[in-house]
Amino acid sequence: MTRRSSVLPVRSVLFWPAGLALALTLGTITLAAQAQPASQAPAPAAAPAKWIPPVKGLATAEVLRGPSRKVGNEMVTVLQVKNTSKGAIALLGVEEVWYDNSTPRKIVTGDQQKVKRLINPGEVAEVTMKSPYKPGIAVSQYVFTHANGKVEAKAVKKFTE
Repeated sequence: MTRRSSVLPVRSVLFWPAGLALALTLGTITLAAQAQPASQAPAPAAAPAKWIPPVKGLATAEVLRGPSRKVGNEMVTVLQVKNTSKGAIALLGVEEVWYDNSTPRKIVTGDQQKVKRLINPGEVAEVTMKSPYKPGIAVSQYVFTHANGKVEAKAVKKFTE
């Protein structure tokens, strides 16, 4: 009995490093087999957008205004704004103000929206204005701003190229 008890610790000491080496080898082979790419070639990645510094001061834009519609208890107007400046427009802000038919006109309702991303030159951003509907609203007006100044907006029927 003493002989067996003395042999067992020697065997466990000898086989433990061999077992560890075997486990590491099998694990490495398994990981290497998983890391091989699939037989299909991956689609080419799109080129990253080029960084264009934001405009400081006056920016220019073209605005294509959709018709205003009453949806539920709101007047919804969709504007498409195309950046015609040489730099990007940062944090474009649009303020819509609705007036009544009285003389002088009185402000009845309105809405403010922000585009929270850069609008690069030539890029079009869509802004949806949702003003609460009130009886007697007649005419709306828009004011455009950005993070570094004002936006000179030109109303158009179709965007220029």
